[in-house]
Amino acid sequence: MLRRRWPLLALIAYAAVTLAILIAPVSPEAIVRRTVQILNEGFGWGFVRTGHVDAAYNVILFIPLGFLMTLTFRRRWVGVLIAIALSVSAELVQTFLPLRTASLRDVITNAAGAVIGAAIAVALSRRRVSRRNAVAQAEIHRDSEAT
Repeated sequence: MLRRRWPLLALIAYAAVTLAILIAPVSPEAIVRRTVQILNEGFGWGFVRTGHVDAAYNVILFIPLGFLMTLTFRRRWVGVLIAIALSVSAELVQTFLPLRTASLRDVITNAAGAVIGAAIAVALSRRRVSRRNAVAQAEIHRDSEAT
């Protein structure tokens, strides 16, 4: 079921860091508010609101998960489904943590990040397979010309 070892090791490290972020008893709202302040005042992007930044952070947080899960397991949607299950689980845990709020929007944006990561992994895998096929075809062509 596993393809290679490095994505699994990277996945384990990523999961540990992500779990710590998702269930930390510290509210991420201060980070989101500060980011909005920087974007609004520093860049003049007054249209950016906390919901935008929070959603972007959730997507970004789960892109590596979808990517690594897809590289680790043979079926690409297995990783996305596991990522969604992890997101739902983290949101459920957050209902019991002070300073944390569970949100369906977080689950949706986490899932979007996992899908983006999986799509990147599939695209890179297909490109690698195409390249291997091109090399094999060139070798066959070269061998046929030699005979």
